[in-house]
Amino acid sequence: MASARRLAAIGLVFCAGLATLGIASVAAQPDSRDQPTGPAVIDAMLRLAEVAPDDVVYDLGCGDGRVLITAARKLGARGVGVDPDPGHLRQANENARLARVTDRVRFVQADVLDADVRAATVVVLQAAPPLAARLGPKLRADLEPGTRIVSTLNGLGGDWRPERTSRIGEREIFLWRVPPRGAEGGR
Repeated sequence: MASARRLAAIGLVFCAGLATLGIASVAAQPDSRDQPTGPAVIDAMLRLAEVAPDDVVYDLGCGDGRVLITAARKLGARGVGVDPDPGHLRQANENARLARVTDRVRFVQADVLDADVRAATVVVLQAAPPLAARLGPKLRADLEPGTRIVSTLNGLGGDWRPERTSRIGEREIFLWRVPPRGAEGGR
């Protein structure tokens, strides 16, 4: 019995060590990447999507809100962050308050597959390929033609191909546009 407790304790220490290193359990969140995005990558994503003051940026899986806060502060855009984790949303709201952009951004607790994204002119998405592939049809159906989708991970499923790509360091960034209704190929 003592050795079983010792093994369990070792397992907890190991998992805590992985969490400290930023390595999340794939079993716990198979469809998401819980990795903060650095400022240079955020700037490159917003630049590739050509975000402007009249845009409404939706960040699906917004985490601590840094993408939307950057879009609001640097580019004057408005934004909505969607995340299922209330802890992420508390941090995002606090970060928005500290950045003084609460009049331009808001955060909603929801599953990204259920989120109402129809008002978006730009969607930021950093979901792992299985989730992104499930989101592709939803985005195509819900978003207006011409809406831009930007991600650091390729793969919206089906016949969607990126319109453009960009590279910042080791990270590749992908841009899609919602095609006209009935069009094939994602462009």
